Amino acid sequence: MIESYKRYWKQIGVFSGTASRPDYWWPAIINYVLGVIFAVILQNVLGHPMNDIYSWKDLNVDLSVKIIGFVVFIANWSVKVRRLHDTNRSGWWILIEIIPVIGWIWMFILMILPSKKSRWN
Repeated sequence: MIESYKRYWKQIGVFSGTASRPDYWWPAIINYVLGVIFAVILQNVLGHPMNDIYSWKDLNVDLSVKIIGFVVFIANWSVKVRRLHDTNRSGWWILIEIIPVIGWIWMFILMILPSKKSRWN
């Protein structure tokens, strides 16, 4: 679990190669749990929802949250492409997520498929 999470951050901008199911799912689960914990703590410290900006401090918090969100977005994007390579598909399959609901379901199915001998190794 920890090794998968370390690889997730070490390969943040790597769109070539492959990622196994644990290398995709452990970071997804860990990031979700950490995100919920972080949001609850931040809202309790601020005393209001994170999206409400009342002061410069709130603006700085909002900007920090957006920057962290962007970094995590790039890391998720790269690990999804590597996971698609592991199922012997092109990284362009990630565009299926553009289709509401059906695309998201299809991407979920692609992410749970077993590894195949890949041309991307």
